[in-house]
Amino acid sequence: MPDPRTEPVSVKVLLTTGEGVVIEWRDAHQSRYTFPYLREQCPCATCRERRAQGQSVVASRVRGDLPMYQEPARALRAEPVGHYAVHFDFSDGHGTGIYSFEYFRRICPCEECKAARKAQEE
Repeated sequence: MPDPRTEPVSVKVLLTTGEGVVIEWRDAHQSRYTFPYLREQCPCATCRERRAQGQSVVASRVRGDLPMYQEPARALRAEPVGHYAVHFDFSDGHGTGIYSFEYFRRICPCEECKAARKAQEE
């Protein structure tokens, strides 16, 4: 039997408004993800390695007069991957991560989920 914590009832990808992704889970939990947060949490091998080294995964594409400012990542396109994941193409040119619903739930940014992750680490 599937885990209701990782089984979505509804998935809304709000590309037009740029708000992000809203997922309603079978266990009645709701998760909201901004696109910059999803870009930083990209699950691809390159981004996981960069995070493990303490580096930002978002590389600046254009060297401008204000290198300290970087426009927040936006999703330009989103596509389902089977019935288990979503793939995004981001405004910084990155597009190799496949975000499984299990991964989405694991990285839920709500206070309740953050507290649960912190408790597991202790």
